[in-house]
Amino acid sequence: MTPEQACLLILLIAMLVLFLIDRFRVEVVAIAGLLAGYALGLYPTDAVFAGFASPVVITVVEILLVVQVLARTRFFDRVSTALASRGMRGTGVIAILSGVTGFISIFMNNIGAFSISLPVALRISAVSAIPKRQLIIPISFAALLGGLVSLIGTPANLLVSNALAAATGESFRLFDFAYVGLPVAAAGILMTSVLAPLLFPADGDDDETAPETPRRRMVAERRVPANSPLIGANLADLPARFALKPHALLRNDAFVFGSAERSIVEAGDLLLVEADDTVFIDLAASGALQTDHGQAEASRVEAVVMPESTLVGSRLRSLEVFSTRGIAISALSMRSPRIEGRFEDLQLSIGDVLVLEGDRAAISEALEECECLPLASPPVPPSFSLSWQPFAIFACGIAATTVVRPDIALAGVVLVLALLNYLNIRQAMADLNWPVIIMLAAMIPIGSAVGTSGTAEVIASALGAILPVSQPLAGIAVVLLLAIALTPFVNNATVAIVLSPIAIEFAAAGHHQPQAYLLAVALGASLDFLTPFGHHNNTLAMGIGSYRFSDFIRAGLPVTVLSYFLSLLLLYVFWV
Repeated sequence: MTPEQACLLILLIAMLVLFLIDRFRVEVVAIAGLLAGYALGLYPTDAVFAGFASPVVITVVEILLVVQVLARTRFFDRVSTALASRGMRGTGVIAILSGVTGFISIFMNNIGAFSISLPVALRISAVSAIPKRQLIIPISFAALLGGLVSLIGTPANLLVSNALAAATGESFRLFDFAYVGLPVAAAGILMTSVLAPLLFPADGDDDETAPETPRRRMVAERRVPANSPLIGANLADLPARFALKPHALLRNDAFVFGSAERSIVEAGDLLLVEADDTVFIDLAASGALQTDHGQAEASRVEAVVMPESTLVGSRLRSLEVFSTRGIAISALSMRSPRIEGRFEDLQLSIGDVLVLEGDRAAISEALEECECLPLASPPVPPSFSLSWQPFAIFACGIAATTVVRPDIALAGVVLVLALLNYLNIRQAMADLNWPVIIMLAAMIPIGSAVGTSGTAEVIASALGAILPVSQPLAGIAVVLLLAIALTPFVNNATVAIVLSPIAIEFAAAGHHQPQAYLLAVALGASLDFLTPFGHHNNTLAMGIGSYRFSDFIRAGLPVTVLSYFLSLLLLYVFWV
C-alpha cells in the first residue's frame, strides 16, 4: 500500500467518525475533508471543487427545486386521502408506497423512481398522521432495492453484463437479476417498513436540525364544503386522519352535542378546530375546509398581543378595531389551553397571536391603534389546486432521461416550470438545504480518489491473499462485501467498473463461472443504505426528510446485513 492510499483510508475513516459523532455540522466536516485531501495530494487543484459542477450534484439541486413545486400541487390528494380514509396507517402505508416505488425502479433509473414517489409521500404525510421521516428513507431505499431486479434497473447491472459478455461472450438477460434481486428487494422493503415507525416516531418528526419554518398551533372556525373528504368522518377520527383537534361542531348555527365517536361531520357544518398552521393551509388548498370570510386579494398578517395592548381580556366578537375596517380574524394561536363556546367567544391574553386577513394598510393602522405587534410571517406557499400540469411536465422530463443525461432533462423541467410561473427560482434556491448539497459535492473528489488511486484494488488483493477465495462462497462473499464497502464513496457505476475485473479473477482462481461473482458486484453496488452521500437518492432524502447522518446508519445497517446474507444464500442456490 502506497502512502497516498494509506492517507486516503485514514482520511475516510476520520470523516466517517466525525459524521457519526454529530458534533460538527456536516458541511464543515465535508469541506475540511475536501481541503485535507488536497493538502495530502490526493487530487489536483482543478479537481478540488469539481464536485460542485458534477452532474450528480446538479441533478440533486434540480430535483429539490422540482419537488418544491410538486409538493404544493394537489394532484395526489385523492390518492393520499383514500389511503388515510381507509384507516391505513404506519407500516401498511409505508409498505405500499415503498413497494410501488420498488416496482417502478425495476423499469427506470433509481432517481426517477424516487422522484415520482416523493410528492406522493409528502402529500400522504400532509393529510395523515404519518410523519414524513417515516416515509422518505423507506422510498429512497425501495428505489435502490428495485434496481436489483432487472438489467435496466441501474447502470451497474448493465456494466457487469458487459463485463460478462467480454469474458464469456454471453451477457445477462433482462430478468436474470430477479432470482436474487426480487427476494432481496421484497425482504428489504418489508424490513424498512417495519423499522421506520420504530426508528422515527411521530414525536421526533420536528427534529432540531430541520430547516423548515417552525409550526404554530392555531384555533380556527372553518366551514365544511360539499365534496370535502371530512364529510362522513366522526370527530374522533379527525386527529388521526386530518391532524385536526376538534373543539366544537355546529350545524345550522347550533351546537351538535354528543360523544366524539357519534358526532358525524356533514356538508355545511362549521368546525371549531385546532391544528398546525400548515394543516389549515393544506386543507384549504385541497378544498377540505373553507372560511366564510374569504377575500381574493386579502393580505395575511400575523400579530402578537402585547402587554400594553387594549385587546387584552377582550373577546374576538367585540374587536371593532378590526371589524370596522373590514379585517377578518381567520385564526388564533392561544396561550390559554381553555377553549369554550364559539371562535368569536375566545378571550385574548398577552402573547396570543392573531391571524388577520384584509387590506394591508388597514391592518397596519388597526394594529397601531390597538398596540399589537405585527410579526414577520412567512408567505403562504401558493398551491395549484388539482393541477396536473407540473406533474405532467416532470413526467416528460423523466421520460427524456432515456435520451439525454438526467441533469439536462431536469434542467428543461425547471425552465418550463419557471416560465409557467409554477417555480420562482430565486426563492426556491434560497429554500434549498445547502449543507446537504455541499456535503455531497465535497465528497465527490474524495470518492473519485478511491477509484483512481488503486485503493480498491489493493484492498481486494489483500483480502484475496488472506481469505480462501478459491472457495466459491468465500470469493462471492468477499466481492459482495467489497462492493458494499466501496459504494458509499464511489458511485455504483464506478464500483462495477473497478470490481468486475477483480470478480472475474476470483472466479478464475477457483475455476468457477463468473456469473455469481459479477452479480455480487452489481448487488453490492446498489446496497447503498449506510450514508447520505453514497447515492443521490439518499442525499435528497436527507435534505427533504431532515435526517441526521446517524439516521442512515440506524435504518440502513439492518437492511444491509439482511440483504448481504440473503444475497449470499440466493447466489449460492441459483448461480453456483
